[in-house]
Amino acid sequence: MRINKFFTEQGLCSRREADRLIAEGRVTINGRTAKLGDQVTPSDVVARDGTIVQRGNPFVYLKYHKPVGVTTTTEPQVRRNIIAEIGHALRIFPIGRLDKDSSGLILLTNDGDIVNEILRVEHGHEREYRVEVDRPFDEAFLSGMARGVVILGARTRPCTVTRLSPRRFRIILTEGRNRQIRRMCQAFGYRVVSLHRVRIMHITIDGLQPGQWKDLTETERRDLFAALGRSVESTR
Repeated sequence: MRINKFFTEQGLCSRREADRLIAEGRVTINGRTAKLGDQVTPSDVVARDGTIVQRGNPFVYLKYHKPVGVTTTTEPQVRRNIIAEIGHALRIFPIGRLDKDSSGLILLTNDGDIVNEILRVEHGHEREYRVEVDRPFDEAFLSGMARGVVILGARTRPCTVTRLSPRRFRIILTEGRNRQIRRMCQAFGYRVVSLHRVRIMHITIDGLQPGQWKDLTETERRDLFAALGRSVESTR
């Protein structure tokens, strides 16, 4: 199999991240620096940053209530990075991200193949947020947000926006651009005071306190795989 697929099957990272590591010369096969597109056989010894990759770790899928101040990165030198905060025994990585100044639900796994299946825009998977802005807003703001806003040179997808209070609203997105909600609000002259994600697809943050994590339940996993067109048997 290709070296980047090998990395995802061992639960080390996504294929894109594997390609980056290979391009940076941080991966070897039998002591030789790997190249993009290299093939790996069962007898090959693969190492990353000089450490041999152990084969056969089980896949894990968990959800985490990220507090404000935790950075969604796997880089160990970053203070309060999400991996260090969770402290899982296996090497895991986040599916998508939340800004350092945002809080709420984020999923993590060591199943690299599942990442793009969840994040790809064309799949239209929902993400739900609770947002507070710096001053009261009117109905024109809600309808404008729902229709879509031009940010980063392109219009956002139509979304569902519901008022919760004079300064708070609920928003359900089916895409995840960089700092999307903050940029959308800024386009109307508002500043986001707090942003909290409460749901990804059918998986909610219910029952998780800030800083807590737990494995997905059997029902959550089964429903997740069904939504992605995968079977439970396809995971180890």
